[in-house]
Amino acid sequence: MSISEDEKLSQMIKDYIEFGSKVKDYCFFPPSKPLQLDDSPIYFSLQEIMEESPDEETEIYGKILLYLKDMQTMEKFNDLKYWIAFRLEMDNYEAHLCKTSWSTPFGPPSVFQFKGDYEYVDVIMRDKNGCEEMRLIVDIDFRTQFELARPTPTYQELTNALPLIFVGTQEKLEKLISLIGTAAKRSLKEKGLHIPPWRKANYMHSKWLSPNCKRVSFSELNLPTYVPKDGNGCFNDFFQVQQVGTFNF
Repeated sequence: MSISEDEKLSQMIKDYIEFGSKVKDYCFFPPSKPLQLDDSPIYFSLQEIMEESPDEETEIYGKILLYLKDMQTMEKFNDLKYWIAFRLEMDNYEAHLCKTSWSTPFGPPSVFQFKGDYEYVDVIMRDKNGCEEMRLIVDIDFRTQFELARPTPTYQELTNALPLIFVGTQEKLEKLISLIGTAAKRSLKEKGLHIPPWRKANYMHSKWLSPNCKRVSFSELNLPTYVPKDGNGCFNDFFQVQQVGTFNF
């Protein structure tokens, strides 16, 4: 995560602590300017996608905001996804740490294989009968994944409108990847640049939706059996586990 995104996330946490749930809309969909119906179609499409938020998404997002309030002293934002997975599990949600890996052909017919890997959190929401109802993807560094080195002003505005933290279904994520991917191609073309392999549609899709995805719960990691007595967990509990365990999986 870039320094600027660290600072924005840190400010978001401070804002939540100070203003509570009033900051929720800003965190979920924080555009650099208010989006109006008479804006370009791509802005309107983005707004439509982000407004498709079932109760389950709102529930998990609200939980994450509460967790952010508790982690105000965290120094390393790289640990945030583990903190979120830990807290969700302590709150009896079926949460997993997910690690994807993939290779994307690059150059004349498959001369090179551009490899990648990524980590995020998912949450399985179940109905009263225990059947899987919805899989939610949680990415705490979402906006950064779509940054370009030399974006057009239009593309910069579009990515500024993406949430810092994404909570949503696979369907919503696929729509965003398609929409932003199209805008990225247009931006690169206007700048006279080639599309790098890490910005191609297959690569971006595989980042979250690769079939090669290892999913483990926090309790399945190589950690001690210590479990907080408080079902909600706490920041000190997380660090007590973190200091004697490992997050490799």
